[in-house]
Amino acid sequence: MNSEKETVRSILATDCGSTTTKAILIEHQPNGEYHLTVRGEAPTTVEAPVEDVTAGVINAVTEVQELADRRLLDDNQRIIKPQAGNQGVDLYISTSSAGGGLQMMVAGVVRNLTAESAERAALGAGAIVMDIISSNDGRLPHEKIDRIRQLRPDMLLLSGGTDGGTTTHVAEMAEILAAANPQPRLGTSYQMPVIYAGNREARGIVADRLEGKMSLEIVDNLRPVLEEENLMPTRLKIQDQFLEHVMAHAPGYKKLMSWADVPIMPTPAAVGAIIQTIADQEQIQVVGVDIGGATTDVFSVFRNREDTPVFNRTVSANLGMSYSISNVVTEAGIENVLRWLRLQQESSSEVSLGNQIKNKMIRPTTIPQTISDLILEQAIAREALRLAFEQHKSLAVELRGVQQQRTISDAFDQTESGRSLVDLLSLDLLVGSGGVLSHAPRRQQAMMMMIDGFQPEGFTQLAVDSIFMMPQLGVLAQVNPDAATQVFKRDCLIHLGPCLAPVGSGGRIKMTVNLPTGTITEEIEAGQIRRYPLDADRTATIRIEPNHRFDVGAGQGMAVERQINGGIVGLVVDTRGRPLDLSDQNISHDHLTQWAEAMDLYPA
Repeated sequence: MNSEKETVRSILATDCGSTTTKAILIEHQPNGEYHLTVRGEAPTTVEAPVEDVTAGVINAVTEVQELADRRLLDDNQRIIKPQAGNQGVDLYISTSSAGGGLQMMVAGVVRNLTAESAERAALGAGAIVMDIISSNDGRLPHEKIDRIRQLRPDMLLLSGGTDGGTTTHVAEMAEILAAANPQPRLGTSYQMPVIYAGNREARGIVADRLEGKMSLEIVDNLRPVLEEENLMPTRLKIQDQFLEHVMAHAPGYKKLMSWADVPIMPTPAAVGAIIQTIADQEQIQVVGVDIGGATTDVFSVFRNREDTPVFNRTVSANLGMSYSISNVVTEAGIENVLRWLRLQQESSSEVSLGNQIKNKMIRPTTIPQTISDLILEQAIAREALRLAFEQHKSLAVELRGVQQQRTISDAFDQTESGRSLVDLLSLDLLVGSGGVLSHAPRRQQAMMMMIDGFQPEGFTQLAVDSIFMMPQLGVLAQVNPDAATQVFKRDCLIHLGPCLAPVGSGGRIKMTVNLPTGTITEEIEAGQIRRYPLDADRTATIRIEPNHRFDVGAGQGMAVERQINGGIVGLVVDTRGRPLDLSDQNISHDHLTQWAEAMDLYPA
């Protein structure tokens, strides 16, 4: 922008969550930078008895208005735009996951090829993928039809075939969707939205089968050739259809959309957008996680073989810290939760700990009242993070089957997975958000939960979203990426510090680190956690000399020297090994006690 007149002076952003609506005010400062000014929140009002999402928005904005001592709403309770003096704002934007978010079913010809590409497209657009239907999924046609009718998704995505290939299997999948003829989750006043993103030769066939029964939209093939994915047109169309067909029928959303200066984004899509923006602007590789009450979302940007950044998002719909906490315990296994609770085993039996877990499961929304409760909740959070990240790594892969020429029958038989894009040794930044991380009583607790859950390798910077404003910044990044990045880095992120974690087991390292307080030289054996003060505004030079059993990024036994940035927790050195072995034979109560004391996790 070339003049002060053209500069966006103030931005009001809201996020309409399933339970809480958050509002933030961002202002352009005299130094030319954007900063968060105030924040407000109020209960979301999309459900009865209010049934008008804008009521919650007005309540949240009213709190911002009072805190900022600045009029933002006119006498008709509408947002004042543009800013005039000390009244109003220049830009209003919003995200939303109220009403349960976007729930989709995906259909494709081959599960490990086009159906998987469709799944990545849906997840990247902010959807929860309820199920994946494919020609080779082992279910009979009537079973697939019953499944579609049973789930009642908000939207369907149909893919299949490369451009110019066979159309037979695409036609079969279209007939299954037509036979199912599912009714939309939010009512029968509109037709089910269906997006076709498959073989262009089959567009006429799909239209013949589905038009008149469903609201059909056709976009470019998301897998035009085996060696290429083209996900963005599908992702953009999913978001458009979500607003036009789904959210438009939610109470008050038409009014909210008329207020917003840019289209409303699904909350998960907005979080993914800010992760992508940061990765692009900083030229780094990033993993982000949002652990909620019902789901855990993982986002990543890693470079592929061609050195091209690739974005992936996965949602673990049954891994959360309140309503789905029992699923975490079931999927992880109670023994994997108990391994983090040995700190309590001197005063508690396994039976009493098991009862404690069951009490949390039947009262999922309770907040920990004792240290024992807190340790339990954070133990379960470690397992939720670990399981969600394992799911993410299984989907964030290079395209499958591109190294060889195959027939369609070969494709149907393919079971080999593509190479995972997730390379933890190259990971630059790990960002955590969600109540259990953002609101941990001590920041080192959040850092340890992420270290234990994600097992970062080599040198990795860790941070948390202090007040969960990543969704608002994600939609802001679409119109003003500089403002979004500035606020994200200065007001949103709390830098915890770097983690150094060698890959391997049973090794040792010699470490020389030039801290502001002086130079430290130590030899650290395997199985240790060490923490060194290094404030967020400080840097240090560190040299690591591992023995032949450890690798810190340059190869086994190869020394590495680099500059690191600090954080409020400081530098953490983790020589427990990668992968982390937490078996009974490898760790004891003494190990867990040493690790907790080194990090000062809990009061003595």
